Amino acid sequence: MNPLTLLASLASGLLFGGGLALSGMTRPQKVLGFLDVLGAWDGSLLFVLGGAVTIATLAFHFILGHKKPVLAERFSLPDTRAIDGKLIAGAAIFGIGWGAAGYCPGPAIALLAHPNIEALYFLPSMIAGWWIYRRTAGRTQTRP
Repeated sequence: MNPLTLLASLASGLLFGGGLALSGMTRPQKVLGFLDVLGAWDGSLLFVLGGAVTIATLAFHFILGHKKPVLAERFSLPDTRAIDGKLIAGAAIFGIGWGAAGYCPGPAIALLAHPNIEALYFLPSMIAGWWIYRRTAGRTQTRP
């Protein structure tokens, strides 16, 4: 990877992490309050979601209008738009994990900047899940 790509990746990660911290997404109480639609619901994360969707929509429209990315050889996009059982199962597992812990991968990694007891069990569990997926994904995927 060239230094400019690494610098852009670092800047993107810092911007993303700062946005997570500013919005409260690194606090599981805030996230769980948003997910508790039948209890003490906190809808303030709708603004975060709305802002993210708006910016992503505009950025994708602009960026995908180019033949290739500025700092890469090609765009890395999914090959298919199919909604299948694996996608639904993965989304369900992700959602259950997020709802149980109050963290998704981005905010969980942000725990490294301000470690707490939750980081001691959540981060290793998340990494173990990634490792298990990598070890088993090839067995379930059909290759052309």
